[in-house]
Amino acid sequence: MSLEGKRAPDFTLAGSDGAEHSLQEYAGKTVVIYFYPRDNTPGCTKEACGFRDLHNELAGKGIVLLGVSRDSLASHDKFIRTFGLPFTLLSDPDTAMMTAYGAFGEKVQYGKKSMGTIRSTVVIGPDGMVKKQWPRVAKAESHPAQVLAWLQEQGS
Repeated sequence: MSLEGKRAPDFTLAGSDGAEHSLQEYAGKTVVIYFYPRDNTPGCTKEACGFRDLHNELAGKGIVLLGVSRDSLASHDKFIRTFGLPFTLLSDPDTAMMTAYGAFGEKVQYGKKSMGTIRSTVVIGPDGMVKKQWPRVAKAESHPAQVLAWLQEQGS
């Protein structure tokens, strides 16, 4: 399901900063939302730390970065503290937002099919339209640099 060129689905989710977050509050800004399976797991930690290391560069360009998983806010708090993550993580326990963004569904892991979070990323432009979507991220550790490279190509 490609979202590129379409209006980004709205959402309202609780964030690790204690606030509710919705897409509307980011109108006029470029937003990078990355979806990941689980706090404190090897691939997710590498991806989060990659985004952490690029955060100042993204923030300097006025880009908002949000991470989303099904984990609880308590789990997010521990993940943020342990790895010094400077961005907000959103909790989507019922997977409504992830489903709307194609980030929850059938996946194959170790040859076994299951339902779960699909590691993926979207870039939403200031106009609320999806400018870029990575529907399935293969290499969590190198993906943050890939996102930054795409943003730089776009002049963001």
